[in-house]
Amino acid sequence: MWRLPKSSFSFSSLRKLILTRDISGSASSPSLSIWRRKKEMSKESLMVAKELKRLQSHPVRFDRFIKSHVSRLLKSDLVSVLAEFQRQDQVFLCMKLYDVVRKEIWYRPDMFFYRDMLMMLARNKKVVEAKQVWEDLKREEVLFDQHTFGDIIRAFLDSGLSSEAMFIYHEMRSSPDPPISLPFRVILKGLIPYPEFREKVKDDFLKLFPDMIVYDPPEDLFEDQEWRRESDEE
Repeated sequence: MWRLPKSSFSFSSLRKLILTRDISGSASSPSLSIWRRKKEMSKESLMVAKELKRLQSHPVRFDRFIKSHVSRLLKSDLVSVLAEFQRQDQVFLCMKLYDVVRKEIWYRPDMFFYRDMLMMLARNKKVVEAKQVWEDLKREEVLFDQHTFGDIIRAFLDSGLSSEAMFIYHEMRSSPDPPISLPFRVILKGLIPYPEFREKVKDDFLKLFPDMIVYDPPEDLFEDQEWRRESDEE
């Protein structure tokens, strides 16, 4: 709690105190996101998670349980259940709770909420669901920072979803957030199996950061990665 000094009080000192509080609050606001806090599960959230997994193959009972129990969960419990399902790669349950969260009165669009959803969907190669989530975040005008863009793009690349990754890369390039070098390096490493896409990103990188060097792996590595990708597709 902020308290005024007992001595030498003035309106100028009060104004300075308020400005200091506002600046420090703004600087630390990312750490206040509920989606970044440690998500410990209570007994009630554990019970709800277990029951949702049991009922997911019974649509009518599942929807009834959502309305009767999930909608009554505390905010912290609902967040922890969603986080646990993301950890377990329970796509169906994650999408159901994703819809529930966005209807809650306390819900506010949040970069980390969308980041976690997209990372989970990328791991599981769920393109249709990822497009839905992306359309939602665009409607809600959620802006990713450059590091988050890099992490999400790399997740899609690591799952072999190169077209989706490059779509998000173009979104990154049009972002108002100033470009920084590290996310580009993360993306370039993930693009090793995709030489044509990699050349495009490499050209952008060198234009943005002309004094930096990009390490190019040997050409035979590109050929080996291409062979592996074709084998996986077969």
